[in-house]
Amino acid sequence: MSHDRVNYEKIAPTYDQRYGALEYAGVASTLLSLIRSTPNRVLEVGCGTGHWVAKLRPSSPHVYGLDLSAGMLEQTDQELHDYLLCGEAGRLPFADSVFDLIFCVNAFHHFGDKRGFISQAAHALRSGGTLAIIGMDPHTGKDDWGLYHYFDGTHEADLARYPTAESIRGWMMEAALVDVTSVTAERILHSLTGAGVLQSPFMQKGGTSQLALLTEEAYQAGLERIKADLLQAERAGRPLEFKVDISLAMVLGRVP
Repeated sequence: MSHDRVNYEKIAPTYDQRYGALEYAGVASTLLSLIRSTPNRVLEVGCGTGHWVAKLRPSSPHVYGLDLSAGMLEQTDQELHDYLLCGEAGRLPFADSVFDLIFCVNAFHHFGDKRGFISQAAHALRSGGTLAIIGMDPHTGKDDWGLYHYFDGTHEADLARYPTAESIRGWMMEAALVDVTSVTAERILHSLTGAGVLQSPFMQKGGTSQLALLTEEAYQAGLERIKADLLQAERAGRPLEFKVDISLAMVLGRVP
């Protein structure tokens, strides 16, 4: 791996291609359900290009977003700019008891001080407010992702970057949150067959944080492994299937 921080300023212009490749319908319905039960002030931390803020605002006009990357925020629609703020997850720039729901989607593993974020989020939530953290848990051993098979070091790096759902539950309870639980927000089942896998947005260098963290040499080596298997499959007269079977867990906690 090249370094432990993804350069989102660099990959911001192409980041939203992932939403054209996958709908994330489970995440969308999960968030909409949370919004309906907490209709007031909502904050997404690690909002990136504002995809989920834009999706949720028709259901609740008081949805705001915070992200560390100015480059990512620059990709948002002009109409969202007044609802987005550049800042660190570990230093939430808000007073206590401001929000009814704080959530993050596929971002928590990037936060430098994960415990600190949960503690600050608990303070920023009103009584009865909810904190929801959605993301992968590669520690379960249940996920099947071709990317791990072809690109050396990606699975090991994810084990280091992503905390277990159990750890997140523990940090929420340390922050005095109650009714802490975890559920599956979405199971992503996806398959690409043949050479089309090489054109997938998720297979580009900046298409996932897993690949963005690789050196160029390691990335190219993984592509060569895929191409070799594609050629072998073609010679054998069978298609090469690139599978994705990943579950996104959601850990919830509530302020008493």
